[in-house]
Amino acid sequence: MLSVTPIPALSDNYIWLLRQDNSQSVCVVDPGEAAPVIELLERESLKLESILITHHHHDHTGGLAELIKRYSPHVIGPATPSIEGIDEAVGDGDEVRIMGRRFEVSATPGHTLDHISYFTAGIPALLFCGDTLFCAGCGRLFEGTPEQMFTSLQQFAELPEDTLVFAAHEYTLANLVFARAADPENEDVKHALQECEKARALDRPTLPSTIGRELKINPYLRVGTDSVRQAAGSQGDNDNDLATFTTLREWKNRF
Repeated sequence: MLSVTPIPALSDNYIWLLRQDNSQSVCVVDPGEAAPVIELLERESLKLESILITHHHHDHTGGLAELIKRYSPHVIGPATPSIEGIDEAVGDGDEVRIMGRRFEVSATPGHTLDHISYFTAGIPALLFCGDTLFCAGCGRLFEGTPEQMFTSLQQFAELPEDTLVFAAHEYTLANLVFARAADPENEDVKHALQECEKARALDRPTLPSTIGRELKINPYLRVGTDSVRQAAGSQGDNDNDLATFTTLREWKNRF
């Protein structure tokens, strides 16, 4: 059994730690800073075997150099000169084996052009999607196009609904507030917002989500529904699903 533990980092990042039961070897995903990872490893006498990187932004790679110097892990990430220390560069369609599980790599550009995600179809199925898919939201378009991000999200929509979604940021509350405006007739969004407010009041993570849950509450995955299209129409173009998505993403930027 593979367990996944959140390591809070920076202001709102999660560094995900993967550990196979009864093993001291672990993997971490997107270490934006080294200190909280080191603290946990030393406290629990764990061995950092590998690191997965989704994209080049500093809040996902900032701790990489120190962790490499201290533990010499095997570092897997996108083929880009923007990231120093990658041992195994991977891209769309590649497979990697982590903690006894086979992970499929998919190109998921939009937030950045080099963004990749990692999916394993075991029980439970796990998705590490960096800054592409958030609970009730998606990443900003810093380098990619709306069409690229829309296509990336559609890949995720086709995954099994029980897939656990491990996004890299605690953005759920703000995303749900926007989802309430973008999908105003959606009772699932209203209920999710109430649950999220309770969790955050107790300083509890709102992640992981699931693909099935995202299909119910994430407006960027619901661009074909009447409620979302009507809301988007009040803000801009909604002639088709891509136009609706583009309007939603631009609306969120100024929301």
